[in-house]
Amino acid sequence: MTLKLAAALLFIGLNYYTYHYLAREAVIPPRTDFDEFPLKLGDWSCEGQQDLTPAVWKTLGASDILLCDYRRPDPPGLVSVYVGYHATQIREEGGGSGENSIHPPAHCLPGSGWSIIDSRTVPLPVEGLPGEAPRVKRLVIAKGQARQLVYYWYQSRGRVIAEDWQKIIYVGVDRATRGRTDGSLVRFTIPILRDEDEADRAFAELAPLVVGELEPYVPI
Repeated sequence: MTLKLAAALLFIGLNYYTYHYLAREAVIPPRTDFDEFPLKLGDWSCEGQQDLTPAVWKTLGASDILLCDYRRPDPPGLVSVYVGYHATQIREEGGGSGENSIHPPAHCLPGSGWSIIDSRTVPLPVEGLPGEAPRVKRLVIAKGQARQLVYYWYQSRGRVIAEDWQKIIYVGVDRATRGRTDGSLVRFTIPILRDEDEADRAFAELAPLVVGELEPYVPI
């Protein structure tokens, strides 16, 4: 039995047990809306958060979204930051996983025409993240001649989670023990203009500034 299959079976079992034997009302913690997220972070600035169409909102299933292109003039840099907060990842009726669940970027990117040419799980020694020595996903994606570097993780209920199957398990465990299924996807996308090292440096410079501001918007 693969880890992914085991995670899926555990998630189904935990949800069945929780729905039938434990509290059914979701616990939704207080938080600050992303409208208040700072547009100026050190040398990086965003002209304004991007608007999404109702269709895109429905597809993402998020309750609140930060989507901002942060730029730095010297040396020139561009990093697109997306944080999608989901107040719950469970359907209001039926007790199963549903449209509110966080969609893994590794599944969504190919549907948008991007090919994943490199995928790794790497340590991210950034102060301000929950847990010790958190690990995150690092992807290199391609569409035609374009290349982009993507870092992402799930920041949910006081954890930083890299693997999709771990996210599934923790949603089930936390629903059963805490009544919470809220969580966020944190994603940084950087165009690779010359080489990956340059894109990695841009991420390394902006990521700590973003992470340092996240706690009011992504409840622990």
